Parts: sequence; C-alpha cells; structure tokens
Amino acid sequence: MSLLVPFDGSELAMNALERASTFGDLLDEEVVVLTVIPDDEEYARDRGWITQGEPFDPEAIAAGMQTRAKEVAPEATVRSERVSSDEPTATSTTNVVREIRRVAGDLEASVVFIGSENAGSVIAPQSSVGSPVANDQRYDVYVVREPGDEGDSADRSDIDSTQSGF
Repeated sequence: MSLLVPFDGSELAMNALERASTFGDLLDEEVVVLTVIPDDEEYARDRGWITQGEPFDPEAIAAGMQTRAKEVAPEATVRSERVSSDEPTATSTTNVVREIRRVAGDLEASVVFIGSENAGSVIAPQSSVGSPVANDQRYDVYVVREPGDEGDSADRSDIDSTQSGF
C-alpha cells in the first residue's frame, strides 16, 4: 500500500505532499508523487508549467515537477505519466483524472492526497481533478483546501453550539 499525491506544482499540491509525507513517516508507507502531463500545450500554460512563447517540452516539465516534489519530500517516489487525447470527446482534465485513478488502483493506494480549492464543493469546475478523483471508492481521500493558511476562526463554528439534543 502507498500514499498517492497527484502533483501539479501548485501551492496546494505542495501542501498536500507535505501532509502525505508526514503521514507516510507516521504510518511507514511509501509516498508516491504523480504528475500527469497531457499532450496539451494550453493545459501546461494554464498550470504555469510553461510560459507564453516557451516550447511545450513534456520531459522538461516532468524534470521540473520532480525537482519541486523532491524539495518538499526528498524520500518520496516521483513519477510522471504522459497521456494523449485518444478520444475526441475527452478533455485533458478527463485524461488526467483517468490516469490518476489508474495509477491509484495499480499502486493499491490507501489514501490519495489532493490539493484542491474545489474538492467537495457543490459545484465542481471542469478543470479540477479533485472531485472526480475523490469519487473513486478504492481509496480514502485527504483533501487540502487551503495553501498553508489556517483560515479565519470566525469561519469555523463550535460543534457544541451548533448541535443540540446530544
């Protein structure tokens, strides 16, 4: 069994990796970092992997993601997978989700750590992998929603004051 962290280099993904690394140490489980790179230049630009005018180079992106992941969790296993659009109706996000779920199944991941602002929201944006990955019942999901910020204490409620009759 292992802990899987889909990783796109974002602050949320880095925080998810930090948490997975902590859990991995405590549970003595391997942490696997996975970057899925679709053959879509616009997808890479949207995630800040390449800048406007910079050539789309999946190998350079994979190397960059490995460097960033190793800075956060040097002991983690880092892998990247390339996906191509093999069906005309699938989006790059759909292909990324499929690959994350496939790898999670292959690894028999016990927990997938997702850095997502939107996972669990009522409305799931089409560009987020959080909600579709979280829907797989083969593994537990740990969602990191905030990039290292504890949030405003006024946004949290005291469970004792909101429930009665217990």
